[in-house]
Amino acid sequence: MQKFSLLDLAPVPEGKTAADALANSVSLAQAAEKAGYTRFWLAEHHNMPGIASAATAVLIGHVAAATSTMRIGAGGIMLPNHAPLVVAEQFGTLATLFPGRIDLGLGRAPGTDMQTVRALRRHMSAADTFPQDVQELIAYFGDDAESMPVRAVPGAGTHVPIWILGSSLYGAQVAAYYGLPYAFASHFAPAMLEQALSVYRSTFRPSAFLQKPYAMVAAGVCAAETDEEAQFLRSSQILAFARLRTGRPGKLPLPVDDVSAEVPDAVMAQVRQAMSCSATGSPESVRQQLSAIIEKHQPDELMITGMIHDHSARLKSFDIAAEILRDLTAQPETA
Repeated sequence: MQKFSLLDLAPVPEGKTAADALANSVSLAQAAEKAGYTRFWLAEHHNMPGIASAATAVLIGHVAAATSTMRIGAGGIMLPNHAPLVVAEQFGTLATLFPGRIDLGLGRAPGTDMQTVRALRRHMSAADTFPQDVQELIAYFGDDAESMPVRAVPGAGTHVPIWILGSSLYGAQVAAYYGLPYAFASHFAPAMLEQALSVYRSTFRPSAFLQKPYAMVAAGVCAAETDEEAQFLRSSQILAFARLRTGRPGKLPLPVDDVSAEVPDAVMAQVRQAMSCSATGSPESVRQQLSAIIEKHQPDELMITGMIHDHSARLKSFDIAAEILRDLTAQPETA
């Protein structure tokens, strides 16, 4: 593994506003750039009071303007919600404003509830057009786009790098077929990680974009000075995920001393399984856990994420993680 990156959902903490969350995202991106993260990705979610990154392309532009070298991108844009031409125009514009710094990760899920899906894209189709939509997007960014009857302006010739995101085998198959880089959402859905990586790597077809597979694995991180402090800070994300699972989404909760007292055992079991690809604790503990993830899955790149109520604690968590990952990426690979 040679690179490490950061995924942000622009969480809105209890007691704070969306404006606070967006300001925190800029602050986090600037700190991540100084710490050596390769990419800073933002994710599209809708109708969620605790996530402020719904207008993902707009926020990417805002963050890119506040940074100077780090790649900024979408992890990802939920393609079923949008016409490919609109996505091509948005990201073609971003790539024109910030050349060589924009990534476009594409997801197949809507990233929200069905009522919101209907509000986002009113003319719904039962057909799964994700592969065709990906192909259409690739064409809009290519050199031949100038001669197409419908063009993305800006967009043509920008060659915005496209990633396929997934949490199942489907995305792995699409990424392998088109010869695109693949990012697995193991930070919240790790069950099929090993199988998806195997499918992607074994069926990959070299393309104009990549000659060999390039796989990114995502992991949650909550680092602090001690294991006890990190577990306390992480309780906010556990509570938020549990409430989402039980149909009660809201802002990122304040941390609690005993999270098990707040969440029923059956729900807690689901949450812990969903968040099992993660590292929590002191620098020594986080190093051991991240090393194990890297050794087991051999990613080309690791993307970490984590929601902490206190912004200063979140900055410190990602700074600790960056120091660990800088050291791990400097070590020779054992695969």
